Amino acid sequence: MKYTLKKENGFSYLESGEGTPLIILHGLMGNLSNFDGVFDHFSELGYQVIMPELPIYTLPLLKTNVKNLSKFIKDFVKFKGLDKYILMGNSLGGHIALFHTKLNPKNVSGLVLTGSSGLYENSMGESYPRRGDYDFIKKKAQEVFYDPEVATQEVIDDVFETLNNRNKLIRTIAIAKSAIRHNMAKDLPTMKVPTCLIWGKNDTVTPPDVAEEFDKLLPNSELYWIDKCGHAPMMEHPIEFNELLEPWLSKHFRTK
Repeated sequence: MKYTLKKENGFSYLESGEGTPLIILHGLMGNLSNFDGVFDHFSELGYQVIMPELPIYTLPLLKTNVKNLSKFIKDFVKFKGLDKYILMGNSLGGHIALFHTKLNPKNVSGLVLTGSSGLYENSMGESYPRRGDYDFIKKKAQEVFYDPEVATQEVIDDVFETLNNRNKLIRTIAIAKSAIRHNMAKDLPTMKVPTCLIWGKNDTVTPPDVAEEFDKLLPNSELYWIDKCGHAPMMEHPIEFNELLEPWLSKHFRTK
């Protein structure tokens, strides 16, 4: 990625392009670079693509939850002067996008969810006590993807550092518990915003039946599959991800 992180008003974010605002929300252990392919592609196609860094590890512990991260997005869009926008999220980012949409239905014009939490997910769970075991964490990080090679040493090192930093670890656990508490099943049928679901057929974190449940509960959703793909389709198959998303966006939203 060739863009510089902007730091303004307490927010850190990447931004490129002009047109329909498309806000990308990363996952719990996801980096902004996970969305390089999406960011580059759509910022050249009439979208104002914005990726904020979520304050997962900097909020007070008692405020480290889905609700407050949703509020952070509200504060961020207010700072950016945005009234209507599309939200895209992977894993926890998708969950935050859903919760934000629940509270701000008039502002969200579309949703793109990929490997989203909000209904059910498998986490590292009992593996946390083994956080000092690099080989174990490497194996767990690789299992997120269909192709273990996608879990580069940089990705594995980031996860290892997070789970061995006490401040980050307790917030990782707090947000994981919050995600379970904030199950969206009862809210989804009321959310009529156009929603694009792009899912890996081999996702073991939010398995395919989770995508099917999202599709069943959301009244205005379309579900697309990527084969030989795990929990982060935009990382494993960025070209195919964009090829699915581009016509969906074109169908529902005009770009400048």
